[in-house]
Amino acid sequence: MALADQGLTADEFLELPLDEYRFTQLIDGEIIVTEASFRHQRIVMFLARCLAEWTEEGPGRGEAGIAVDVVLDERNVFAPGLWWVTEARRPGEGARSLEGPPDLAVEVSSPSTWRHDTEVKKDTYERAGLPELWLVDTEAEVVLVHRRSSPEAPVFDVHLTLVTEHELGSPQLPGFNLSVRELFAR
Repeated sequence: MALADQGLTADEFLELPLDEYRFTQLIDGEIIVTEASFRHQRIVMFLARCLAEWTEEGPGRGEAGIAVDVVLDERNVFAPGLWWVTEARRPGEGARSLEGPPDLAVEVSSPSTWRHDTEVKKDTYERAGLPELWLVDTEAEVVLVHRRSSPEAPVFDVHLTLVTEHELGSPQLPGFNLSVRELFAR
C-alpha cells in the first residue's frame, strides 16, 4: 500500500474491499467519498433510463451505464453518475471497469464532490481525452456541457450552459434530445 502522503495508485484503489469502499472515487491519489442526495439519484436514474432507451432504439448505439470505475490514469479512478460508450468501445464480458474515458461522462452534483467535478475531474477527463462531459448542477438547475468540436481537438473547445428552456443532446447521440426542464423536474 502507498504511503499516506503519496496517495494511492489506481491499482491499489481497485484492490480495496468493495464492501468498505463502495461509494468512493480516487481523485489525485486521494479516496473521496460520494454522498449522493435523493435528487441526485433521481436525476441520474432518469438520465440513465432516457439514454438506455435511446441506445436500444437502434443497432450500433453503444452502451450506457451508471457509476462504474473509470480508470483514467495511475492516480485517478472516477465513478461518473452516468457514462456512455460507442459500440466499438463496449466493455467486454466480465469487465469490472472502463479503461480510459468513456465517450460521454455525466457528473451530477453531490455536496461532497461538486467542487471536484468542476475542477480536478473536469481537467483530468480533458487530459485523458474524454470527448464530452455533462456537469449537471442540481442547485442552479443548469447543465454545463464541455465537448471537443472534433476528435482531433486537443481540449474541450465547446462550452455550453443549458438552462430549463434548452434541450440537452449531443452530436455523438443523433436523435437524443431531452428537455432540461424535464430533467430538473425530478
